[in-house]
Amino acid sequence: MPNRSVELQTNARWNDDVQWSRDVASKTCGNVASITASLLCSGTHRARIHREREDKTGKNTAGRQQDAHGPEKDGGGIVGGTEKMFINRDRWRVYKRVSLVFFLAAVALTVVQRGSINIGAPFELQRQARMEGVEPDAAAEEKMDSSPGRKHFWKAMKRPPQPKARRTTRNQPTITASWDITSSNCSVNHNLSSQDWFKGLEDNFKQFMLYRHCRYFPMVHNHPEKCGGDIYLLMVIKSMATQHDRREVIRKTWGKQQVVDGKRIKTLFLLGKPSNEAERANHQKLVEYENQIYGDILQWDFLDSFFNLTLKETHFLKWFHTYCPGVRYVFKGDDDVFVSLDNIIEYLEGSDHDRDLFVGHVIVNARPIRNKDSKYYIPLALYNKTLYPPYAGGGGFLMDGSLARRLYPVAETLELYPIDDVFLGMCLEVLRVTPVKHSAFKTFGLVRNKSSKMNREPCFFKSMIVVHKLLPADLMHMWKLVNGDLVCSQKVKIL
Repeated sequence: MPNRSVELQTNARWNDDVQWSRDVASKTCGNVASITASLLCSGTHRARIHREREDKTGKNTAGRQQDAHGPEKDGGGIVGGTEKMFINRDRWRVYKRVSLVFFLAAVALTVVQRGSINIGAPFELQRQARMEGVEPDAAAEEKMDSSPGRKHFWKAMKRPPQPKARRTTRNQPTITASWDITSSNCSVNHNLSSQDWFKGLEDNFKQFMLYRHCRYFPMVHNHPEKCGGDIYLLMVIKSMATQHDRREVIRKTWGKQQVVDGKRIKTLFLLGKPSNEAERANHQKLVEYENQIYGDILQWDFLDSFFNLTLKETHFLKWFHTYCPGVRYVFKGDDDVFVSLDNIIEYLEGSDHDRDLFVGHVIVNARPIRNKDSKYYIPLALYNKTLYPPYAGGGGFLMDGSLARRLYPVAETLELYPIDDVFLGMCLEVLRVTPVKHSAFKTFGLVRNKSSKMNREPCFFKSMIVVHKLLPADLMHMWKLVNGDLVCSQKVKIL
């Protein structure tokens, strides 16, 4: 019958519209805040009851009209107009309910987003604590290091309690000093320009000599809390602003801050300012963001360059002398080395070491390189002796904390030298400390031949302390091999 067909079509369209409204409300009820969800669900339930009542009313009305006037004509008549009126009214109600659903969903999502913005608060608290020199207690620190915020910045994390001021005990000396350099006040030394020996230097050495007297610069990023309390081993890595990928791999592998058998291990990266003037602002922004997340960067206001590596050395010695009275050992290395923390601890715990411990890949009877094409070329005017004092390759070495503190005042008495490894050897010579050579420090790779298979054999790496040098992807790959289910025929004794 025509009127029956119209009624079935009307109910079908009604059911489709209401089902769509139900689906929207159901999804919203499952994902938004509980209060808003309950409102949406109850609203949908009320709409269903109201629809059932209207269905009954509509059917009764249609029946009475049919009895009074007979069969309805196709596409016209009073009944046809009534059906259209019901359809328009029902559609309008569905539209209003769906609009209300979307409005409440938008409000709920806004509330959720505002709550998620507060996730960044822990990093701000950590940053304020670092600037104030506050050290969280050990338990809170371990939780902080293992929290999702450190490893997955965009994942939600619980807000940690605000760090409290560090208590002073016998084993935790109070750090009252601070970095006292607030301005470089560095000007060119024009007195050198008229001297004959200076005129014969290459341009890069002229630049070095003109500013050689500028020894210290202000700090851009400082973290004195890294030396709060008793630190068994401080891992210090020389890096550059553009080498974020290297720092990230180190944090995930051997440079991860941790506590091993009650021994606290800390990690710091030493940076200058980006040397590329065109990209300096962008690179510096990235460094600031990285430091906000990890809080492990010491940065000074001088440009990163090969000759300024010695500045990085002297600035760290001054910083360590100022802030680190409770650090027992220091590892210092580059950001492209493989390091076995287990082997370092085994070596340090294996025998009694005196306060003059300085061990690494020691180079003895080295001569200054006079070849101008070499990266390590030194003109005679800068160093006129035949041999360098014994020094350790800068790829990585270990020293006692007390020796590191004694190196700072000695470094103050020496002129800066363009090669940082040699400069440190000069400081040791003044202290009459002889660096110790150890075969587990490989600052030129396992073997000199870069194509040798030995440089890619994980069982050799497993017995080493330091291997230089590896790209980030190679370092991560080798780390997984060495620390996986690797079975080697024998292990070289580290002692």
